[in-house]
Amino acid sequence: MAAPAAAADAPVGIFEGHGDVGAVLHAGEAAFDPGRNAYTLAGSGENMWNARDAFQFAWKRASGDLSLAADVAFAGQGTDPHRKACLMIRQGLDADSAYVDVAVHGDGLTSLQFRSAKGERTQEVRASTRAPRRLRIEKRGKYVTLSFDSGGDVPLALGFTGAAARIVLEEPFYVGLAVCSHNKDVVERAVFSNVELVSPLPSTSGKPVLHSTLETMTMSSTDRSVVYVTPGRIEAPNWLADGNNLIYNSGGRIYRIPAGGGQPAAIDTGFATRCNNDHGLSPDGKTLAISDQSRGRDSLIYTLPIEGGTPRRITEKGPSYWHGWSPDGRTLAFCGSRGGEFDIYTIPAEGGAETRLTTAPGLDDGPEYAPDGRIYFNSVRGGSMQIWRMNADGSDQQPVTNDEFNNWFPHISPDGRTMVFLTYDRSVEGHPENQDVALRRMDLATRRVDVLARLFGGQGTINVPCWSPDGKRIAFVTYQLIAPEGAGDRRPVTP
Repeated sequence: MAAPAAAADAPVGIFEGHGDVGAVLHAGEAAFDPGRNAYTLAGSGENMWNARDAFQFAWKRASGDLSLAADVAFAGQGTDPHRKACLMIRQGLDADSAYVDVAVHGDGLTSLQFRSAKGERTQEVRASTRAPRRLRIEKRGKYVTLSFDSGGDVPLALGFTGAAARIVLEEPFYVGLAVCSHNKDVVERAVFSNVELVSPLPSTSGKPVLHSTLETMTMSSTDRSVVYVTPGRIEAPNWLADGNNLIYNSGGRIYRIPAGGGQPAAIDTGFATRCNNDHGLSPDGKTLAISDQSRGRDSLIYTLPIEGGTPRRITEKGPSYWHGWSPDGRTLAFCGSRGGEFDIYTIPAEGGAETRLTTAPGLDDGPEYAPDGRIYFNSVRGGSMQIWRMNADGSDQQPVTNDEFNNWFPHISPDGRTMVFLTYDRSVEGHPENQDVALRRMDLATRRVDVLARLFGGQGTINVPCWSPDGKRIAFVTYQLIAPEGAGDRRPVTP
């Protein structure tokens, strides 16, 4: 077995050193062409994934906020479609170090990959565009983002791809270029040209623009894929019954979009053009429930065909916010304020008298039916927001979580075995937007909890049922405040 290789101290261009990280069978190398401001890296290594990496790295110690950009191209056809050429920020030179990179694979797949802490498993956010011409990795505070130019006759401003990761690195850390062959027996080469390292990043002169990213996550791996990114706010995705399309709300309207990526199209909701983020589908997938404020100040619940049409009013009183549909399709569960107290109510799906299920002082919200007919919801009755569960008639109300966080919006998998929910720090009141939050997962049999993702989000991220019909994926929205391109005085580091 090959021994771990130590990184060399020989400078190359703007980088202080280069060498192999992790165990490799064939030594890598790095060369700099000052005429083209281009670096050619040759690297072996079985992979950069899971808990350990093996690759060639040209690096520079750095601190603070920074960005690294380059045109990236592989040399030759290559052996493995998963060979990687990366722009990397890394805590250390150990094989299992925390890191984040933007990686172009041999088959064109482009993703933001990250290991949040030493020895943890690597995760990724896949961009929706393949084989971009130019890449940039940018670190601002706790968040790292991927931007790129996908090509064309005229160079484009590097655009935010929607891929972002939250990672905390101690200073100093390492920034640089990396190549991994993804095959321990061969060496692959990649050329990084027009390399631009900006460190530190200047203060921005323009107001940051909120960007929303609709994402899906594969539950077996927790790997994420960008479906759609746009300036402005979108919220609360649901899956359609076909498992191939999603809906979300934005600007008071409901939009449909392919889960594999594409352009959104508005659903005709008639007069209801002030829809909020509390919406979802009937068990048979034919009917859409919306919460809308078009006719009066208060939110009211309506239903309409999923293809669009004239909304039918269900609740007479408001405010009422839809959250769940019973497995048999006969009953809706919602959060309603009556007399200044927010509680959980149910009402027949065809309309009629509402039934109050909770009476505890304080906010009860987010009711969702499990496949067995019980209702999960979040309640502040114990002093902090936690997940609770009760029978469909409101009896046997019992806590499901009881920890040091504030937990919101339980969503139960189609097989009833797993719950996904949104977690805020204990100091955060309510469910505000633009916060550091986590998506967590509970095994309902063992009550074991793990973290699926740490992200910038909150209100709008995962308010409503989010599981795909087959239970293999969830959908959610993340947010970033992106500085306008060209804002500030970017001064690249040059050799």
